[in-house]
Amino acid sequence: MEYIELNISVADSEQSEIVVALLSDYPFEAFDEAEGELRAYIQTAEWSQCQKWVESMLVEQGFRFAALEVEQQNWNAEWESGFEPVEVAGERPILIRAPHHAPAGEGVVDVVIAPRMSFGTGHHATTALMSQTIASMGMGGKRGLDMGCGTGVLAIVALKCGAEQMVAVDIDDWACDSCRDSIALSGVAELVDVRCGSIEQVVAGEQFDFVLANINRNILISMMPSFAAALPSGGELLMSGFLREDVVYIEAAAAEQGFAVENILEREGWMVVVCKKL
Repeated sequence: MEYIELNISVADSEQSEIVVALLSDYPFEAFDEAEGELRAYIQTAEWSQCQKWVESMLVEQGFRFAALEVEQQNWNAEWESGFEPVEVAGERPILIRAPHHAPAGEGVVDVVIAPRMSFGTGHHATTALMSQTIASMGMGGKRGLDMGCGTGVLAIVALKCGAEQMVAVDIDDWACDSCRDSIALSGVAELVDVRCGSIEQVVAGEQFDFVLANINRNILISMMPSFAAALPSGGELLMSGFLREDVVYIEAAAAEQGFAVENILEREGWMVVVCKKL
């Protein structure tokens, strides 16, 4: 499987977040920020389908960019060698790290991941904020769904915070492999059912106590009826992957499916919306 690395010149982290939001409607699988540059990764086959629209959008917005072909294996090795641990503050602190980093200290939730080509290392504001939100909620004995699981970091955090079982779903094979590696490294493999595909991987009638979905606005809205069907009254839905201006659309779609918004959190312009099924 071959990938395209789209290098986009950005002025600062705020502009980088804007670009990520612009690209969220397209099948980019990972983002990597460097000084003055945002790198976005997409499968070559997918790039050929959306290239002209993405390039047109970036030109229209005034961004300079270049697309390079990369070998996935080499890119993955570079990612892992440069991966730095992420500390997520809160009432229950979390450390998200690679296997070669020192374990977390006493009282810290220790999450070990294998990034591969998957989104969800904890460096992005949405992953960190979702992790922080999960840690602040009562997960004891619950069964959850991590939709668009990436590395599986959110499923692992939920389990380490007391959840009993998780179903982790992602459309990308590499994400599913990364999730399997991560749950094994974190010692929770027997508690996670990893399924490759989209929302159809959730069996009709299957129920969860909570759903975690860190994707993007359009996909979240399209999946809202499925989330509603998978949650009983009182079930919780935690969503992220969108910016402040998108909250009104998320709230409207959630209300239409019988959800009440319980909490809205923000980090660096990115949002988490917590809903409860009525």
